[in-house]
Amino acid sequence: MAKYNKQHEVSIGDPGDWQLCFQWGTYIYDDNTTQTGYRFIWRRPDGKLQAARGQARIPAAEDLFQLIKLATTEGWFITAEK
Repeated sequence: MAKYNKQHEVSIGDPGDWQLCFQWGTYIYDDNTTQTGYRFIWRRPDGKLQAARGQARIPAAEDLFQLIKLATTEGWFITAEK
């Protein structure tokens, strides 16, 4: 199991409705090792994240490209350290 420390996020969808989020952050594992990485995750209408065992359905390629474009515009998709 791992915890996730989000450092950056962009999302598509209206507040108060389901939003698809693209995040950059750090995974912190039970043995205290860490890894950085990207993830897609859904935010529910109540603002909480929808845990789905590491999987988030991406409805269309257009959604994927839109999230990556937003993250690139904000400057953290290309420049995030690995």
